[in-house]
Amino acid sequence: MAVATPAPPGVLRKIPLRPRDEREREQARSAERELLVRYHREGDVAARDELIERFIPLARDLALRYSYTDEPVDDLLQVACLGLIKAIDRFEPGRGTKFTSYAAPTILGELKRHFRDKGWALHVPRDLQERSLALSRETESLSKQLGRSPSIREVAMAMGCTVEQALEASEAASSYEAASLDAPTARDDDESGSLIDMLGHRDDSYELVESRDAIAATWHELPDLERKVVELRFTHDLTQREIGERIGYSQMHVSRLLRRALRRLENAAEAA
Repeated sequence: MAVATPAPPGVLRKIPLRPRDEREREQARSAERELLVRYHREGDVAARDELIERFIPLARDLALRYSYTDEPVDDLLQVACLGLIKAIDRFEPGRGTKFTSYAAPTILGELKRHFRDKGWALHVPRDLQERSLALSRETESLSKQLGRSPSIREVAMAMGCTVEQALEASEAASSYEAASLDAPTARDDDESGSLIDMLGHRDDSYELVESRDAIAATWHELPDLERKVVELRFTHDLTQREIGERIGYSQMHVSRLLRRALRRLENAAEAA
């Protein structure tokens, strides 16, 4: 007994049984051709609705190819149904082409456009998007075949691309979804912090801004000789003896000048 599958709202009322022998299949294909002719040549809308019902299983099977993604299956089925409707509307019965041969690429194209245009949180080039999706498919397939997680080299070989291209596709996959900074870090813990709490760190240098301003103001108030001694000591890294030789004072006098200047700068910083 066939089991009815829930249909997308507003699109299906029922899903017909699939033919089980060649005679029934041929009868089904003949009925489908007749429906296509009735719709395209006679404008029979009822024939269009019946075609949609007949080919919903095809749309569902193609949509489920992307069930490995994070997109809800119901959304995928809706997109596939949209592709099916476009295929029915654009099909030309007079060409003699099998409808399913035309419908399948049309539905898959609609699904790919959905992922390209609406699924990615950040802009990623189309070829890189498709390579990223292919990487996910091949990784899942190889995992089943090998019974373990495949290496990036094995996945690249299966995809027919270089390891660098596979790595680029893997990195691009992180652009598919964007997490909110307010999202909790743990799903099961109501008291867990948010992602924004984990970003950045305390910058103590902000507390030094006022001290720097005060020191700068005091620096300009120092006598020229004291500023020169401090500059030679800490900018040019001269010893007190070398400074004394440079300015014509004894080392002891240089030491007193340094202590006096640094004490004034230190007091200014503490008072800020």
